[in-house]
Amino acid sequence: MRENGSHKSGEVALEFDAWFQCINGCSGRYELNEVIYNCPHCGDLLEVTHDLERLKKRSAEEWKNLFDERYRRHDWPYGSSVWGKKELVCPNVDNDNIVSTYEGGSNLFWAERLGQQLGLEELWVKQCGMAHSGSFKDLGMTVLVSMVKQMRTEGQDIKAVACASTGDTSASLAAYCAVAGIPAIVFLPRNKISMTQLIQPITHGVMTFSLDTDFDGCMKIVKSICQEKEIYLANSMNSLRLEGQKTISFELTQQFDQEVPDFIIVPGGNLGNVSAIGKGYEMMYELGIINKLPRLVCAQAERANPLVRSFKRGFKSFKSIQARKTLASAIQIGAPVSVKKAIRALQKFDGIVEEATENELANAAGRANKTGLLCCPHTGVALAVMEKLLKRGVIKKNHRVVVISTANGLKFTDFLVKYHSNTLRGVEPECLFKPYELPADESRIRQTINEALDGNLTV
Repeated sequence: MRENGSHKSGEVALEFDAWFQCINGCSGRYELNEVIYNCPHCGDLLEVTHDLERLKKRSAEEWKNLFDERYRRHDWPYGSSVWGKKELVCPNVDNDNIVSTYEGGSNLFWAERLGQQLGLEELWVKQCGMAHSGSFKDLGMTVLVSMVKQMRTEGQDIKAVACASTGDTSASLAAYCAVAGIPAIVFLPRNKISMTQLIQPITHGVMTFSLDTDFDGCMKIVKSICQEKEIYLANSMNSLRLEGQKTISFELTQQFDQEVPDFIIVPGGNLGNVSAIGKGYEMMYELGIINKLPRLVCAQAERANPLVRSFKRGFKSFKSIQARKTLASAIQIGAPVSVKKAIRALQKFDGIVEEATENELANAAGRANKTGLLCCPHTGVALAVMEKLLKRGVIKKNHRVVVISTANGLKFTDFLVKYHSNTLRGVEPECLFKPYELPADESRIRQTINEALDGNLTV
């Protein structure tokens, strides 16, 4: 059932509002349907700001009850776990313009066996890859594409939406634009993403450029092209994306019955997600929905670690780097757009930034997969960083820890195949498995099964 407005029958209608504002506090407010990405005064990024005083007119208990009533139901569009929190995300979009695939509500997996093996009582993996396009990017893309649809409905001449991508953003943008019937353009670094990621925008029929450069090179091109206002920028420097991604925090709060984990570990590339998760928790704290904040950990690949280097200098300076090729291709970024937002979030949340080598991330994924998970390499980075912090005593046995899994492992079957065939350069697989290749001889098969179950057969 479709219904305009953001309140349920019988409730007092409250008008909520949000706008763009400079992250540095420069003067000026800009409407969310305005094509603007940077502050006109200082050139820095904008962020979506909400009227918190208006939001506080509902009590924390009323917000909790409202979100629980809507969660995964079929009252359009509130069954989406993003749009079920519409007032806290993007109240400015008319319901008729929302483009949704029923995103969010992803599984919070209790990694009990893996936690026991590592000496951790409560290890949880937030499976954000259980999404329409297979990654957490859908949470932000539904907000951005919905706003584009509204702008086009209002008569703005936006001909297409464009992004640079390491694979997942392009897949999500392509899917949501296909749902909305809006043209999309994606720029990908050639031979630096998985074939599964490449085929997603192609199969949705969007204009796909495979370029001889890395993500940072693609980003320079798309920013230049989007200076023409009829092509709208969909990368996370557009803070509409982060408004959807911050609902990861809202979901975790619902799934833990308003309790807050001790640590949340997030893979970091362009650094929008760690910023968004911090913003979500900060907003809930302001509204009284939670009474404490978690510690945030940003996990980077050693070969693409500009934030790790800055953290070691106490965040006193930040320098972009040339990211080297890493198995964690989606976070192979040396010039992250959301670095200022990420640093501010980490400082507010007593944050940590740590790195993982190729061998560490691959084997962390291998260990996790052996206990029933199916991890992308970026989740492997977060798991490897968690193991390091656990060994150092930063994370303790009784801490509740959440690892954010950013993408579906099926997008990275090439990584998994190479791991189990021992063909990943610089990786010594600790959890190597392969099929038994035998003739269709039942006696041989029985013998092999018995030897394997008795522990007499090595793999």
